[in-house]
Amino acid sequence: MGEFVEGYDRMFKIGPCVSLFGSARLKPDNPHYKTAVDIAQKFTELGFGVITGGGPGIMEAGNRGAQLGNGKSVGLCISLPFEEEPNPYVDPKNVLKFNYFFVRKVMFMKYAQGFIILPGGFGTLDELFEALTLIQTNKISRFPVVMVGTDYWGGMVDWIKKRMVEEGTISESDLDLFVLTDSVDEVIKIVSDFYLRNKLKPNFNY
Repeated sequence: MGEFVEGYDRMFKIGPCVSLFGSARLKPDNPHYKTAVDIAQKFTELGFGVITGGGPGIMEAGNRGAQLGNGKSVGLCISLPFEEEPNPYVDPKNVLKFNYFFVRKVMFMKYAQGFIILPGGFGTLDELFEALTLIQTNKISRFPVVMVGTDYWGGMVDWIKKRMVEEGTISESDLDLFVLTDSVDEVIKIVSDFYLRNKLKPNFNY
């Protein structure tokens, strides 16, 4: 309960943010790392803050880009044996530490105005499908979910279209809940255009 209370209090004061998700294992010389830096920097230059899980890899890249754009750089850190400290690009005043994944996920869902999904592993997939499920079932208001990297995600998206839609386990309209792209500019445009039509606010339905 204490983690919820502190999280709600601190996140509400930070303002509009987008969340970047992706692998903790990718290094700064990886092209996906560099893409994440670019995306985060462009978002902060538009006035958005950037939320990540506060760890290494793509998370570090997101926070690094936020600093380059002179924006708010937030880390929602989880206590894990192999990730003990936030990456150096998280603003110290915007570090939140959680013992429980489910509390941390609520903060991502409630206070992010968009999910940007870069190549990652099980944790990244968990966040992606959590968001899609909650939007699909109207448990949270719709917000942009953008997957970056057609080479990485394309096979999964093709499987979703060919198997899930054809088998009737999801509706064809559910494919509209996310966008797949390689373009940094398209990522920015998707989120920006969405909020030309919709109000920026925490997702209080969740």
